[in-house]
Amino acid sequence: MEKLKVGLLNDSFPPTIDGVANVTVNYARIINEKYGEAVVATPFYPDVTDDYPFNVIRYPSIYINDQIVYRAGYPFDIRVIHKLEKENLDIIHSHCPFVSTVLARMLRSITGTPIVFTYHTKFDIDIEKATASDSLRRASIRFIVSNISACDDVWVVSEGAGENLRSLGYKGEYIVMENGVDFKRGRSPEERVNALREQYGVKEDETVFLFVGRMMWYKGVQLSLDGLKRIKEKGDKFKFFLVGDGVDAPDIKEYVKKIGLEEECVFTGSVRDRELLRDYFTMSDLFLFPSTFDTNGIVVREAAACYCPSLLIKGSCAAEGITDMFTGVIISASVDGMEKALHAACGDRQGLRRIGENAANNIYVSWEDAIEKATERYREVIARNKVNSNPSALQEDINAAIELLNVRYTENKDLIQELIWDTRDWVHKLELGEESFINCSREFVDLAKEKIESVVERDERRRKIIKAIKSSRRADIKAQRKSRTYKKKNG
Repeated sequence: MEKLKVGLLNDSFPPTIDGVANVTVNYARIINEKYGEAVVATPFYPDVTDDYPFNVIRYPSIYINDQIVYRAGYPFDIRVIHKLEKENLDIIHSHCPFVSTVLARMLRSITGTPIVFTYHTKFDIDIEKATASDSLRRASIRFIVSNISACDDVWVVSEGAGENLRSLGYKGEYIVMENGVDFKRGRSPEERVNALREQYGVKEDETVFLFVGRMMWYKGVQLSLDGLKRIKEKGDKFKFFLVGDGVDAPDIKEYVKKIGLEEECVFTGSVRDRELLRDYFTMSDLFLFPSTFDTNGIVVREAAACYCPSLLIKGSCAAEGITDMFTGVIISASVDGMEKALHAACGDRQGLRRIGENAANNIYVSWEDAIEKATERYREVIARNKVNSNPSALQEDINAAIELLNVRYTENKDLIQELIWDTRDWVHKLELGEESFINCSREFVDLAKEKIESVVERDERRRKIIKAIKSSRRADIKAQRKSRTYKKKNG
């Protein structure tokens, strides 16, 4: 069969760790091994070396703030566009409806290469968390839906993900294409698991519960903790390992102290070593994933690969395809339901082991199987020889994206407003032909770079001034305290 050359675009990629970054890595790895050649395009991160068997093309990015771990990609770089154009891609697969899909559409307008898009995440929840502005939320969702609607083939990772996409206003067609897991089916060696138990002092009579993922309240972590508090009061003995990091981690740790679970809870931080992560799954009796946010829950299949059953919420996307007490444990979204399931788990660890074996044999999906199906669909999309390219719509969505930045980052408002006008001119010349596109893009990038550098320089000066002011204030306060002390001593 003829080899494929696939462009994989995503706003996150290592060193960022999240589910979709992991998806992108596995698509690239397996396509490169079995089906042709993969090329990844993703935002630049400083001090990162891309040592992969496939090509990784980085485009400019901007640091946002400490609360958002991702860098905002800025794909209007003529060098990146030409690098991707020269790759002669057969198909473009975008995994994020923001910058990646804008870049995919820009590339398609030049090359005519069709775009596949996968909807992985309930972006409305992320948007709601990111801003308190209703108008900004609505504008962001309109932009997402418009961007997705412009793609040539839309995939969702579960039926629940498709329903969520519909709820945002998407009216086009989609198909369900499941993700896989990169773990081979099987437990970790016993000596590795025993070493991990010894490291944390896990006793034989303690049930081991596990959570793996971003430390965010909307992952259902509080429900797990509240249920665990109740079974501790009943006298059940357990350890709860929380693997991962995230902006809510400090609050979660504080809550653990508040409800008296410090002895039982272990926060490991992010675990990048996949074999070590397998050790955690193998050591655990039950994986707690009471999330109604996740659209697929790859971690549930990862747990199944290691013969570890999962506890899930009835009706959630993560619970799709799971049979209660056969391939998983399904509960209502309540503390009572959580308490009952956890207490039962502590009393029947052997029963959990049987459920874990059933999960491994029935719900496990390897990445090899998932990507074999994906490449078959790629060939169908390519064979249609029809793309949904619309330069005017692309211009509108690029403008909308930068308008959103204008609202979100008001301190750089002048810069963003100038870039809006520059981008409109850029897209207009793109419509006129490649030569105009090349000339305009070079001008645009140089201008944007100059403006962004001036903002960075200004912000650096501002930080130094603020630091000096704070230092001066501290010195004043210290002097005042010293003066008051002197006066007290000397009447």
